[in-house]
Amino acid sequence: MIQYEPHSIKERLDLLYEPEDAKTAYEGIRHLINEYRGKVDSKPYHLSEKDAILITYADQVQNPPEPPLKELNDFLVSHIDGQINSVHLLPFYPFSSDDGFSVVDYKAVDPHFGSWGEVVQLRTHFRLMFDAVINHVSQFSNWFTKYLEGDPDYADFFIDVDPSVDLSQVVRPRASPLLHEFEDAQGRVHYIWTTFSRDQVDLNYANYKVLLAVLDALFFYIEKGATLLRLDAIAFVWKKIGTPSVHLPETHELIQLMREVLHKVAPEVIIITETNVPHKENVSYFGSGDDEAQMVYNFALPPLLAHSVLTADPSKMLEWANTLHLPSDKVCFFNFTASHDGVGLRPVSGILDDEEFAALEAAAKRSGGLVSYRSNPDGTKSPYELNCSYIDLLTPPEDDDTLRSKRMLLTQAVALAMPGVPGIYFHSLFGSRNYLEGVKMTGINRSINREKFNANWLESRLMEEGSLERMVFMAYKRLLSIRINESAFNPFGPFLFLDLHPSLFCIHRESKMLDSHILALNNFSADAVHFTLPDYLNVPASECIGNTRITQREVTIDGYGVMWIICSVDSDKLTQCYNKALRAPLKTIQDL
Repeated sequence: MIQYEPHSIKERLDLLYEPEDAKTAYEGIRHLINEYRGKVDSKPYHLSEKDAILITYADQVQNPPEPPLKELNDFLVSHIDGQINSVHLLPFYPFSSDDGFSVVDYKAVDPHFGSWGEVVQLRTHFRLMFDAVINHVSQFSNWFTKYLEGDPDYADFFIDVDPSVDLSQVVRPRASPLLHEFEDAQGRVHYIWTTFSRDQVDLNYANYKVLLAVLDALFFYIEKGATLLRLDAIAFVWKKIGTPSVHLPETHELIQLMREVLHKVAPEVIIITETNVPHKENVSYFGSGDDEAQMVYNFALPPLLAHSVLTADPSKMLEWANTLHLPSDKVCFFNFTASHDGVGLRPVSGILDDEEFAALEAAAKRSGGLVSYRSNPDGTKSPYELNCSYIDLLTPPEDDDTLRSKRMLLTQAVALAMPGVPGIYFHSLFGSRNYLEGVKMTGINRSINREKFNANWLESRLMEEGSLERMVFMAYKRLLSIRINESAFNPFGPFLFLDLHPSLFCIHRESKMLDSHILALNNFSADAVHFTLPDYLNVPASECIGNTRITQREVTIDGYGVMWIICSVDSDKLTQCYNKALRAPLKTIQDL
C-alpha cells in the first residue's frame, strides 16, 4: 500500500484498496460524479446563528388518512417555521426493525409515511438532514438477499467470519452476539458480522463495490434535497480482525473520501458524524478541521447537563467545557440533549466517576426509565445508555410541572447557547414524558422516548393553558426567536466559559464581525443566586429573555433561571480572560 499523506480521491483509494480495485473504484466514482452533477441543484450555504435542526420521525405527527410526512410538514410550518430552519428526518426508508435503522431499501420512502413528493414538499420550507445508515443494512434488504442467493455482484458485500476466530478485541456497543448465523440458498451456514443486532448486517467496505453502492445512495439523497448527512454509527464502519474495529485509520480515511467525493457535486453538503463514544474519541472525527466531519454530535453534553441539574452543581460540566477546542473555524459541535436514542453514558467515561454514573442510573429508574448494557472484553456488562425521556430524567415524578418545565428549559437554554448548532428532538419541544406503554408493546427500551402523536391531541395540549406541553413549547419558542437574531450565537464564533459562582454555568459568545457579545448565565440551583458580573462587561447592559435593563454589576438570577445579557465589553480585559483560560478562538477566528 502507498504510504503518503493523501490529498486526492485517487490517493485515498490507494490507501484503502489494492491497486486494481482502487483503479476500478476511481472510475466508478468518476461515473457517479458525472451522473449526479446533472441532477443536483447545488447552492452555496454557510451555517449561522439562524440554524437550528429539529430531530423527528417522519410519522411523528399523525392524522389519518393524511400521509404522516404531509401532516408533519403542515404541523411544523404552522408552529415552528421561522424559529427552526432545518429538519433531521430520522430514517424514513422501508425498514424491518429498530424504528427505521434496519434499512431495507436506501432509495425508497416507506409507503406508510408517504412518498418522495412529501419529502420534497418539506424541503420547500426547511433544510433537510437525512440519515445515512451505512454501517449496516436489514437482513431483508435486496443486497443481503442477493448475497445469500450467491449473486456474484454481491459477493463479499458482508463479512463472513469463522466462529473459531478470536474476536475478543472487538469493541462491543451492545450485549448481543457479534456474529449471527444465516443460511444461504444452498443450505450453507454463514456467520455474519452484526455489530448491533441480527437484523442489522454490517457492510464490508473492504469491497470497493460496497463503497460505490453507498456513494450512489448518498448522491441520491443530495439529489432529493438533503444538505446535511448524518453518518450513523460510523465509528464501526471498517472492520479488521485482530483489532478493536472501532475508530480505525481506514474509518477516518473513508469518511474523508466520502466528503471529498460528495463535495465534487455539492460542496455545500455538511457531514455530521454520530459516534456515541468517549469524548476524546468522538472529537477525532473533526479530522484536521477541513477534511472530515463539519459537525460532530456533542455526546457528553446530555449526561453532563442531567448530572448538573440533579446535583445542583455544574462544576464537572464547566471543567469539561473548558477542554472544548476546535481544530479550525470550519467545524463545530452539534449540541443536543435528547434524541431518538437514550442518554449515552460512554461519552462521559473519565469525566464522571462510578458514583455519579450510579446517581444518573438511579434518577432514570426513579421515573420509570430503563438502562441498557453493553458487553466488555472480559465478559462483564456495563451500562451504556439511559432510556428515559429527558424531562423525566431531570425531575422526580412527584414534583410539579412548573418545576419540571423550569429544569427542562434550563438544559435547553444551555444547549442553545453552547458553541455550535443546536439539535432539538421533537419531544424536547413539548416536554414529552416517558412512553412506558410503548416499552410494554415493543419490549424495546428505546421505545420509551419514541412516542408518536395524534395531531389533534397535540394541538389541544398546546392550546391548553397550564399544560406542560404549552409551558415548555412557548418558552422554547421564545428562546429560539431570540437566538436566531443574535450574531453572537454564530456556530463558529469565539467562546469562553466563566466561573462566576458555584451554581452558575456561564458562556460568553461573540461575533467578531459585528462586535456583538452575549453572556449566557444558567443557574443550576433551586435558589436565587447573587453574583457579580465579570469586569470586562460594560454596564448598563440588556437582558434579552426577560427584556430588562441591567444597571449594576451586582445581579440576581432566580432558581433554575436563565439570562442572556447583550453587552459591550472592554476588549483588553476580555482578551485577558481568554488568555487566562488558555483558549484558542481569539487567535484563530478573530479575523473572520
